[in-house]
Amino acid sequence: MSKNRSTFVCHECGAKYMRWVGRCTDCGQWNTVLEADTVAPGKHARGGISSSQIPIPITDETVVSPPRISTHIAECDRVLGGGIVEGSLTLIGGDPGIGKSTIMLQISHGLAASGKKALYISGEESFNQTRLRAERLGALSDNLFLFTETELNAIKKQVKDASYDLVVVDSIQSVYSSELPGVPGSVSQVRDCANEFLRLAKGKNVPIFLIGHVTKDGSIAGPRLLEHLVDTVLYFEGEGKQALRILRAVKNRFGSTNEIGVFEMTEAGLQEVPNPSALFLNERPRGVSGSIVLPTIEGTRPLLVEVQALVSDSNLASPRRTVTGVNPNRVSLILAVLEKRAGLHFADRDVFVNVAGGVRLDEPAADLAIALALVSSFMEVPASGQLAAFGEIGLSGEVRSVGFVRQRIAEADKFGFTACLLPKGNVSDLECPTDTIFPVNKVSQAINTALEH
Repeated sequence: MSKNRSTFVCHECGAKYMRWVGRCTDCGQWNTVLEADTVAPGKHARGGISSSQIPIPITDETVVSPPRISTHIAECDRVLGGGIVEGSLTLIGGDPGIGKSTIMLQISHGLAASGKKALYISGEESFNQTRLRAERLGALSDNLFLFTETELNAIKKQVKDASYDLVVVDSIQSVYSSELPGVPGSVSQVRDCANEFLRLAKGKNVPIFLIGHVTKDGSIAGPRLLEHLVDTVLYFEGEGKQALRILRAVKNRFGSTNEIGVFEMTEAGLQEVPNPSALFLNERPRGVSGSIVLPTIEGTRPLLVEVQALVSDSNLASPRRTVTGVNPNRVSLILAVLEKRAGLHFADRDVFVNVAGGVRLDEPAADLAIALALVSSFMEVPASGQLAAFGEIGLSGEVRSVGFVRQRIAEADKFGFTACLLPKGNVSDLECPTDTIFPVNKVSQAINTALEH
């Protein structure tokens, strides 16, 4: 008779060890390796995902692309790449109270209102609690079914016995399998339950959404294997005290990655923001130093955001460097370039950089806007309110070309910006450069041009 084996698993990346170690050698995290009991091999034998037992030529014309199911929320459809794909497994994470359950209940209602059947599995709230939220959101429908259950086999039986067009699991950490040891939310439980939902989604050809908790550093709780397992990973971002919410796709096998949808949290739930640029620039001050507008690209969508900087005298031995919305290392690089190539001394100054509206900028094209905002605050000279700027800055002070130039300029023109600083290498990408385009190849040239306008 086989005996149970005891192994140790890292709850960050899922790496397995025969004994406990203080630091995971795969992901480098400390104190993440915990004991996880696994049963003897063969006890949890599973069938394959595909119903076909033979390989199929990739050119087989009888195999068609899976159709899309609209969520009836345009911002969600944009993030998902055009809608929900049948048989897909999607993971959505975010901070507590950010709106994960709210957006999934609204999506479920959107499908139910269009005549499809949606199943919302609540493992953390009672039926009455979920119904109260649905009443507040106006999400009551005869085709929307609530199921308060956490045991995996009971959930699988319900999904297999009935025909649903959408299944939502709230949350994956609350579901457990009675065939495995460990409490709900443990490494082995989360990994095994996610695998079962994957097989259920592919076998029944039903899209399944898994709501996941996040850790203190913002990543989805549980093994990193969970993110590799699913087809799509969505993150809900936003400050708890602000109404703005951003739904971001960080992985999507059926569409563009880093696509975002913008929402505003109201008493009636999440409302779409069809024109985010107007929202981000709504309260932009005029005639104040340290403010530059950046045409950025999120996925395929151009957005206008305000980059703010404040440079002030410091009485500290080590001046402060506070950065919100951009990579602090990138700001340090830009400060070094401005000191070396533009002759500006920031070593004895406190520096604060912020992206208004709670937006996070990850692209190098934000370098030029950050540099001009820093120089504007340093010299106490406001830049023109009709100026937009984008471009990557190199260590030698050069302004390097970036992508999506036409989309950036078109978005700036739409909001009445009459001057746009861009890398000189991008001029060839434009069909007919106009008088509003100011190409620059050095950061010093960009500073002089910006202050003149």
